Parts: sequence; C-alpha cells; structure tokens
Amino acid sequence: MADNIELDKAKAAQEYDASQIQVLEGLEAVRKRPGMYIGSTSSSGLHHLVYEIVDNAIDEALAGFCTAIEVVIEDGDVIRVSDNGRGIPVDVQEQTGKSALEVVFTVLHAGGKFGGGGYKVSGGLHGVGASVVNALSEWLEVEVQREGKRYGMKFSRGEIVEPIRVLGETHRHGTTVRFKPDPEMFDDVVYDYDILHTRMREQAFLNAGLAIDIRDERPGQEQRDILCYEGGIREFVRYLNKHKAPLHEDVIYLSGTKGDAIAELALQYNDGYNETLVSFANDIHTPEGGMHETGFKTALTRVINAYGQKYNLIKGDDKVSGEDVREGIAAVISVKLPEAQFEGQTKQKLGNAYIRDLVNSIVGDQLAVYLEEHPQTAKIILEKAMMANRAREAARKAKESVRRKTGLESGQMPDKLQDCNERDPSLCEIYIVEGDSAAGSAIQGRDSRFQAILAMWGKMLNVEKARADKIYGNDKLYPLIVALGAGIGDEFNIEKLRYHKIIIMADADVDGSHIRTLLLTFFFRYMRPLIEKGYVYSAVPPLYKLTRGKTQKVAYSDEQRDKISQELRADNPNAKVDISRFKGLGEMDPHELWETTMDPNTRSLRRITLNDAIEADQIFTVLMGEDVEPRREWIEKNAKYVVNLDI
Repeated sequence: MADNIELDKAKAAQEYDASQIQVLEGLEAVRKRPGMYIGSTSSSGLHHLVYEIVDNAIDEALAGFCTAIEVVIEDGDVIRVSDNGRGIPVDVQEQTGKSALEVVFTVLHAGGKFGGGGYKVSGGLHGVGASVVNALSEWLEVEVQREGKRYGMKFSRGEIVEPIRVLGETHRHGTTVRFKPDPEMFDDVVYDYDILHTRMREQAFLNAGLAIDIRDERPGQEQRDILCYEGGIREFVRYLNKHKAPLHEDVIYLSGTKGDAIAELALQYNDGYNETLVSFANDIHTPEGGMHETGFKTALTRVINAYGQKYNLIKGDDKVSGEDVREGIAAVISVKLPEAQFEGQTKQKLGNAYIRDLVNSIVGDQLAVYLEEHPQTAKIILEKAMMANRAREAARKAKESVRRKTGLESGQMPDKLQDCNERDPSLCEIYIVEGDSAAGSAIQGRDSRFQAILAMWGKMLNVEKARADKIYGNDKLYPLIVALGAGIGDEFNIEKLRYHKIIIMADADVDGSHIRTLLLTFFFRYMRPLIEKGYVYSAVPPLYKLTRGKTQKVAYSDEQRDKISQELRADNPNAKVDISRFKGLGEMDPHELWETTMDPNTRSLRRITLNDAIEADQIFTVLMGEDVEPRREWIEKNAKYVVNLDI
C-alpha cells in the first residue's frame, strides 16, 4: 500500500512540469484577473476605469502643464476624457523599440512615473492605469495633440486595431481618450453621474484653479457641472461645513515644503461633536490615514495645550486629549511627494515617515503663530476642546454608573432581547424591531437557532445632537449597545461583536424611515466599522397582500403589485383579486412575517454600504441636524430613492 502511494506521488511530480506553468502575455493577465487591478468588477471597478484616465491628466496638472480636464459620459455609456496637458509622447521608446503611446496603453507598469523624470509627483494605480483600462474596454481610442500634429491609435480589448498614425496638424496640445467598458468584464456597464461628479469635485478642490468640466450627454439624463475652486482645500473645508455652524469665520490654512514634498492643510471648527478629517497623498484619498495624519494630530494637540497653558486657560496638568481638540473639526490634509509609499494595492494608508515630520513642523510652527495673532479664535477653539474634555469625563462616569447598575461587564443581557441559541457570530443575526406588537410576531415567527430579536420602543435619541455622556444613559440606546457587545466610539471592538447580520426591521412608512435613519446615524457616528464591514442591513417588508381564491401573494412595490395582479388574472381578466395594504409589521401574524421578511430563502435585505464617507457625513448632518431647510430640500429631491438607501 505504502509503495503504491509513493508511486502515485512520483507520477504526480512528473506530470507537474514546465508545460503546466501558464504565462499570460501582454494584457491577458488583466482580463483573467481584473479584480487584482481595479478592485472589483462591480460598479466601483467600472467607475475606477474613469479615475485611472483622469489621474493621468491630474498628473499633468500636478506637473504644471494642465489647466483643464473634460469628463463626458456619451450616449451608450462611452467615456471621453480630454486634457490640455503636454500630450502623451509618441516617439520611439528605447527599451521596446515601439512608440511611447503604444507602450503606455499596452504594457503594464509603463509610464512616466517610474523614475524616468517624467513626473516628480504622481498618483495613478502604481502606473498601470492606461493599459488596464485598455485591457478592460470593448474598444478604446486615443488622440494626442503635440508638437504641431494630431496622432491617433485604436484598440479592442487591449489589442491594437489601428496602429499609431498622423491624423493632421494642430496648434493645440493634450490627450483625449474614449473608451467603452467591456460588458464581458463587468457586472453592469451603466455609469452613475453622481459618483463621477463626487470624485471630480474632490480632485478640483485638491488642485486649486484646475477646471474640470463634467457632462452627461445620455438622452434624457443631460446635465453639466464646471468645477473650479481657486481657494483649493480652503473651499473643500467650507464644503465639509456646508450644513454645519462654523465657530469662527476664517478657514485656517497652513502649508510648507521640504525638498520636492509639499504639504497643505485647512481646518475650521463647527458646533458639532464629530470629527471630519479627510487626507490625501498625491490627490489619492487615504481613508486609513497614515504619516501625514499622524503628524497633524500630534502637532494639533501639542499646540492647543501649549497655548492654553501659556495663557493660564489650562491649569496644571489638566491637558486636553487629541480626541478633545478634534471634536467638531473639519480638516483637509493634502500632501504631494515623490516616491509615495502606500500600504497595499488600494493605497489606503501613507507610509513615508518624513511626511509626518514635515506636517508636524508646519502645524507646530504656523498654527502657533495663527493662534497668537487671532486670540478670539484661539479662545473659541480651546473652549471647545475643554468642553469636550469635560463631556468625555462625564461620559466615563455615566458609563461606569451604567455598568454598576446593569452589570455591563458581567454579560447580563437586556430584558428586551430574545437571544438566539447559536454562539458563532458569523452565523448569528439580530433583528432590531420597533414596537412590542411587531417584536412579538418576530419572536414567534423567527428561527431561534440563529435569529435574535431586540425590541425598540418609541423614538430613540438623535445622536447627531448629543454627546457620548447622553448616549450611555439613554434607555433606548443602551440595550442595543449591550446586545451587540462591541462597545461604542473609541472603545468599539468589532472582534467582540455578537452578530454579523444586524437587520433593522421597521415599517415601510414615514415613521419607519425616521427610525431607520436614527439607527443608521447612531451606527455611522459611533459604530462605523459595522457599516464598513457590511454587517448592517435593512429588512424590506412587503407593502401589499393580493388574494384570489386560495392563492395569496405579496408585493414589495406598486409595480410588483400591478404585475402580480395581472398574473393572478391570467386565465380570467375579470376575476376578483383582493388587494390589501399592510399597515405595519405589527399586523402580520408570525407565519406571514417569517415568510415575507425573515426567512433567508425568501426575504429581501438591503445591505447598507459606506461608498463615500464625506457624502455620508453630509447626508446625516442634513437629515438629523438643526437646519430644517436643507433637510426639506434633500427629502423632496430624494424621496423616490429612499427605499434604496445607500449611505
């Protein structure tokens, strides 16, 4: 027996030879594994194609050669990106013996970003942008204007269809790329104007004076925005505070250089309790921060404490913490540097240590001078930090008090929770249900092996208008915090989370929408990793019950109601179909609630996603803040989309 096993092993070893090693030529690798290059083949990957081409134009702007970019969605979801930069070089590239234009669009890791002196600083996805877009496009054509001539080239799925040729003469300069994403590569090839607009607005803020003209030319969807901000990131900060009340009129602007590296920062405090800190490196968003954010936070805390102690506003050792000095801040950090080191393919975090020292030095020196020259603003900022410090201490005491009263650390669960039997969080789900009646039906109808039910009652606290000390003592929020088991705010630990599906189940009416928004605001502000990890869902209860004889069906929309009604009358158009609207979850019996809203095999759930933290912050401020008029405008504009809420 042992001899046979050894013989099989030897045979297998012989069969695994060089012929089994596959070498993917050219751009085949991109088409084979597109997710490795653009993240995914979903909507985010589709829009990423546009960003890659725009990033090349932005690099020309960073180098000082481009002042205008045009981004157009043409009919048929074709994308056109034009810039007035120098134009991609067309002369022969020495290593390959091919035109540089051909190399840029057909060879991975080719471009002016690899030490050849083309760009001192640049973004782009490790220099693979143009070739990856070409590989994932049904067709792509490029036109270059430079040195008095127009050059053109055409490709299909990465292969050359028409080689480089002279199209004519011109006095202009720049590059135009048109492409159609390949439906073989993507789940969907329909572009969303709002997603592109958000990204282009961000780029316009980060490059003061750069004009980005974005248009949608699809029939029936025509719209256009010309984005140009002479104030750069100062205007970005004003945008972040658009629906908030600033505590001082000036946006504080700080900047400096070290060698070829540039750092600029802008900040303004508002009367809210949340920190909005947005950072970029070479115009690429760094949502996980990095060295530039570390330098900023360290210096900000040091400078404000030093000012307070100098003028005896902070006594003795009563220093304010980093969290305290960042409460209510809206800040943008933008650094531009050669050889940027990002952690990971998706560039979530900046790793260059010297940038930390540069930002630390800029903030340390220039903010100290600003506070000295603007004592009234300095006092406002310091008082804000000291109030945050007192509130944090109150929150700590409230937390300790709640722990003593309810045994938070002893694992005692709230009375309103009907837990499930399963203990593996990845297999558990919790329904947050408004009202005892609906909760009663859910408890009876659930599968108790893996489904837990937490009953909520009445309107919960609007955390957009409350500090942490008010949250711990809140009788509606506290049971939720205990049931989930992961803490809140700085103490939130997703490893302790007891359920990996958190499902908000509220009525399909205005009150239900309000409850959902209140809960989502709480999760967004105090348990954001829940949304980032995709653990939060909204149940989709049916709106109608249709009955013909003994046949019953439910509908989740008016359109579905009409379609089902027709289907039930298929053999007799005059047959009577009773249509009743569900008034709420509470009126469903346990069996109905299970079949329509809780059975994993038949239910509909909507995952709440965090596509853009800046936009999400704006939406929550509008929906739950003090200002009524922006809220009314947002609801009027977006009412028809509420059922598809995507943070």
